[in-house]
Amino acid sequence: MKKNVLVFGTISGVLVAGWMVISMAWCYNRGIEGSMLVGYASMILAFSLIFVGVKNYRDKYNGGIISFGKAFQIGLYISLIASTIYVLAWLVEYYVFMPDFMDRYTAHAISKAQNSGANPAELAAKLKEINSMKDMYSTPLMVILFTYMEIFPVGLLVSIITALILKRKSADSMATVG
Repeated sequence: MKKNVLVFGTISGVLVAGWMVISMAWCYNRGIEGSMLVGYASMILAFSLIFVGVKNYRDKYNGGIISFGKAFQIGLYISLIASTIYVLAWLVEYYVFMPDFMDRYTAHAISKAQNSGANPAELAAKLKEINSMKDMYSTPLMVILFTYMEIFPVGLLVSIITALILKRKSADSMATVG
């Protein structure tokens, strides 16, 4: 199981981190708008390797049988590895190549809030929220936590769905389907 998790977790992590680096470089120079949808789509695509990894383990190493718990465990470990690679890539990109990212992001968010037609009270609340987030993002620990909170829930969800789809109590249970 260990090799399976390492291989699929690493491939998934490299895919999602690579896409994040490319898309953030693009958005950093061209504008932040629209990058969130692309980012989450790339996470789902990279986390599709959870399905492949669990199925590979079930069919090649476990005789075609896997419980929900074991399938979820494998998916969880793949998610953790991929998420960690993503977080590490973001830390390098943020601190080395984009140290003013939060300044740009908050300026964009403030401009968007001001152009939304919000009343002064709503605008003040939004500005307070934006500045609070910027303050929290000023320490490496919070950068790490926010980045994990961005990607890990996606992997967790894909792990649950994968475990539900691929669980199989016996190898004979597929003979009646075909």
